[in-house]
Amino acid sequence: MQDDQSTPPEYCVQQQLEAYNARDIDAFMRWWAEDCCYYGFPDQLLAKGTAEIRERHLIRFREPNLHGRLITRLALDNLVIDQEVVTRSFPEGPGEVDVIAIYEIKGGKISKAWFKMGKARLHNSSP
Repeated sequence: MQDDQSTPPEYCVQQQLEAYNARDIDAFMRWWAEDCCYYGFPDQLLAKGTAEIRERHLIRFREPNLHGRLITRLALDNLVIDQEVVTRSFPEGPGEVDVIAIYEIKGGKISKAWFKMGKARLHNSSP
């Protein structure tokens, strides 16, 4: 399937999630528009453009247990909203965090994305 106007927005988001989980930066970046904006919800600009988004994820992709688990997905027109649980390597140790991701798709690419993060839950190594 081509990444153009005919590509369903859900497909774009699913492909970038699969690349995220594979820690494949080139496959991941294929789904981001050159001038995309990446926000902490509601309006904290965290990265602008593919170079900044790539750099941010190169660091993230080094985490050995990184994985985004999709809980539910909603789509309407060019917006896709994912509820995920993301496993991460936090400075305090491994854990997970609830995430709501909102993606705006234009021309078969993510043009804007907003991420609302929950509170990190560390995996407890003791019983």
